Amino acid sequence: MQKEHSLTQGPIAKGLLMFALPVFFGNLFQQFYNAFDSWCVGFFIDDYALGAVGSSASLIFLFVGFFNGLAMGAGVIIARHYGAKDFHALKQVMHTVVAFGLIVGAFLTVIGVSLSPIILRLMNTPVNILPQSIIYFRYYFCGAIFTVMYNIFVGILHAVGDSKHPLYYLIIATFVNVVLDLLFVGYFGWGVGAAAMATTLSQGVSAFLCFLRLLRADENYRLEVKKIRIHWPSLKLVVRYGLPSGIQNSVISLANVFVQRNINEFKEFATAGCAAYSRLEGFAFLPVTCFAQGLSTFVGQNLGAEKYDRVKKGVSFGIICSCVTAATIGLVSFIFAPQLIDLFADSPEAVDYGVRHMRCICLFNALLALSHCIAAVMRGAGRPTVPMVVMLLCWCVLRVTYISVALLFVTELEVVSFAYPLTWTCSSIIFCIYLWKGNWMHAFSKHKLV
Repeated sequence: MQKEHSLTQGPIAKGLLMFALPVFFGNLFQQFYNAFDSWCVGFFIDDYALGAVGSSASLIFLFVGFFNGLAMGAGVIIARHYGAKDFHALKQVMHTVVAFGLIVGAFLTVIGVSLSPIILRLMNTPVNILPQSIIYFRYYFCGAIFTVMYNIFVGILHAVGDSKHPLYYLIIATFVNVVLDLLFVGYFGWGVGAAAMATTLSQGVSAFLCFLRLLRADENYRLEVKKIRIHWPSLKLVVRYGLPSGIQNSVISLANVFVQRNINEFKEFATAGCAAYSRLEGFAFLPVTCFAQGLSTFVGQNLGAEKYDRVKKGVSFGIICSCVTAATIGLVSFIFAPQLIDLFADSPEAVDYGVRHMRCICLFNALLALSHCIAAVMRGAGRPTVPMVVMLLCWCVLRVTYISVALLFVTELEVVSFAYPLTWTCSSIIFCIYLWKGNWMHAFSKHKLV
C-alpha cells in the first residue's frame, strides 16, 4: 500500500487536511469555471441568458445526483476494502462501477436531451428564458457521460486517498473551460448553448485525465480495460450502499426543483438574481464538500483497518473544522453580498433579488456543514439509511410543506429563501440528538460488508 494515500496511519489532523485541501482547491476551480460560465453569459449576452443557466442547475443535479449517490456507495466499499487490504474485492467493485457508469451516462444523455422542454415547462420556467434554458439543458446533457464518468473516477481516487491528481486535472479543465467560454460565447457569440458546450468539453478533459491516471495507477487499484464488466455481487453491494444516497440526492433535488419553480414565479429578475447566488453558493459549500468527502474516506479506510478510536477522533476534528470554516465564509458573504451578486447579475433588479436571497441563507452555513459532515460519516460507516431518512424528512417533506403553506400568507422571495436555513436547522437538531442518544457508537460497530 502506498503510504501517501493511506489515511489509516500518521497524525489524524495532518492526514485529513492533506486529503481535504486538494479536494477544497479542486472544487474551488470547479466552482470557478461554473461561475465563469455564468459571468460570460451575463456579460456577453443578458440577464435572461443568466436566468436560463440558473434555472437548469437544479434539474441537472436532479438527473445526475441519483447516480452520484451510487458512486458514493462504491467509494465507501472501495475505501473499506482498501483499508482492509482486500485488493481483489476492490478491483471487482471498481470495474463494476465503471461499467455501470458507461451505461448510465448513455441513458442520461437520451433522457436529458429528449425530455428537456417538457421538464422545464413543468417548472414554470419564465417564457422569456425558456428557449435558452432548453438549449443550455440539451447541450449540457450531450456530455452527461463525461459528468458521470468523472464523478466515478474521482470517487475511486478519493476512496484510496488520492485527492491530489483530481486537483491537477480540475485545474487543467478550468483553463480549458475559460478559454472555450471566451472563444465560443465572447468571440464567436454562439449564445447560451456555447457555455454548456464549453462546460461539457472541459468535463470530458478532466474525465479522460482521471481515466489515464487509473490506467497507470498502483497495481492494487489499477483500472484494466479488458476487465470492465458488471460483477453482479459487487453491483448488488454498490446498490445496497449507494441507493440510499442516490434516493436522497434525487428527492432533495426534486424539492429544490420545487423551490426553483417558486422562485420562477417572481419572474425573470428573481430567477437571474437567485442564479447569481447559486454560483456563489458553490464557493460557500466548498469547506462542507471537502471535509465531508474527507470524513467519508477517512471513516471507511479506518473501519476497514479496524482502528475505531482513530475514527472517533478524526470525526470530531473534521466536523469542527468544517463548521468553523463554513460559518466564516457565511459571515463574509453576508457583509459583501451586494458586491458579490453584482459580479454575475447585470440589472439592479436582479442584484436586489440576489442579495435578498443570499442574506436569508448564508449565516446558516455552519448548520449545512454539520448536517453534511455527519451524513458523510454515516455513509463511510456503512449506515447510509440514517442520513437518507433525516434529510428526506427535513430537506424534502418539510421544505416543500413550509413553502406551500407560507406562500399562502406572505408572497415574498424571502419566504422561499428561508426554507433552506429552516430545514438545515431541523436536520442538524435531529443529527445532534442521534449523537447524544448514543447511536453514534453503534455506527462504528465491527461489521463486514455483506
